[in-house]
Amino acid sequence: MLTLSDDHREVQALAREFAAGEIAPRAAEWNATHHVPMDLLRRLGELGLLTPSVPEQYGGPGLDATSLCLVVEELARADAGTAVAVAVQNGLVAAPLLRAGTEAQKQEWLPHLATGQVFGCYALTEPDAGSDTAALRTRAVAADDGWRISGAKQWISNGGFAEVFVVFARTGGEGAKGVSAFITGPGPGLEVGPEIPKLGLHTSSTVGLSFDQLHVGPDAMLGAEGEGLKLALATLDGGRITVAAQACGIAQAALDLAVRYATDREAFGGPIARFQGVQFPVADVAAQLDAARLLTLHAAALRDAGKPHGAAGAKAKLFASSVAVKAADVAVQTLGGYGYSAEYDAERLYRDAKITELYEGTSQIQRIVIARDLFGDAAR
Repeated sequence: MLTLSDDHREVQALAREFAAGEIAPRAAEWNATHHVPMDLLRRLGELGLLTPSVPEQYGGPGLDATSLCLVVEELARADAGTAVAVAVQNGLVAAPLLRAGTEAQKQEWLPHLATGQVFGCYALTEPDAGSDTAALRTRAVAADDGWRISGAKQWISNGGFAEVFVVFARTGGEGAKGVSAFITGPGPGLEVGPEIPKLGLHTSSTVGLSFDQLHVGPDAMLGAEGEGLKLALATLDGGRITVAAQACGIAQAALDLAVRYATDREAFGGPIARFQGVQFPVADVAAQLDAARLLTLHAAALRDAGKPHGAAGAKAKLFASSVAVKAADVAVQTLGGYGYSAEYDAERLYRDAKITELYEGTSQIQRIVIARDLFGDAAR
């Protein structure tokens, strides 16, 4: 990619080497046992790959959004679930803290997040409030010593091992303007639910959270009161770019597997790679993956330049996620019966790819974001 600097290529090479040597050989076993590799995630912190986007003054490497995308793609190429922890730590926890946090909040939380001493999660989605974020019911009631939070959250990535919680709760009336954001650690009144069985991402923790009068101090609010949903949506604008990068990593792994298998597998007197019925679907995926990667890097470059990137991130996620699903399907089809077997990675890639069309905004939501960017108020 001509848009990458030497520094970008160096970060990419480091992440690729680590993923190929330390993650890929263990990914199948970890997924089979639903193991979240915490030791490995902490090692990523030691290498500066866990939170590339945290500035040096807070203990991170101070890299840009493009670097984060490159890291996430390489990790997802080896194991999509492992990449989730990095994407959440950066895009959904560190990013809103950097955007809206006070200096004291940044000093308290960011150095520990950067090194992997603690991990964070983003508690927005609820059982009855997914795409309709303004309908959330979790409530924070003012008290003399801060706030008391009560309610329930669902589908919380990293939630099973998180010690930092970015929580969105209603402090005012109904609608978007009644929501505020908080950052807190665990405490009495916070219950972490069991791991939710999932189709894929078996190396990623996904749980529900229950709040029953959880006390947070008066300095726990993240940003201004009533501005929480704006912060949530701005955070998702950036987070969608890393989901697109994750999708590119899954697609690349699927493409690699299909090419390798078709080259080695012999039938009817030679490798099946000589048949156009095998070649053409793989060729289509290769072209589409290049386009998805360029969309992703374009959105990241806009973010790095401080320019609006909401629609660009939505386009990248919409397209890259569809490419990931198609690439995984092509890999399964190329491998035939072996693609349906857990003996090969194709079935895992097939299961992992689908989530990229769902979380941090479904594909339908991405189309709404893009349409509103095009049509403005006429689309509402």
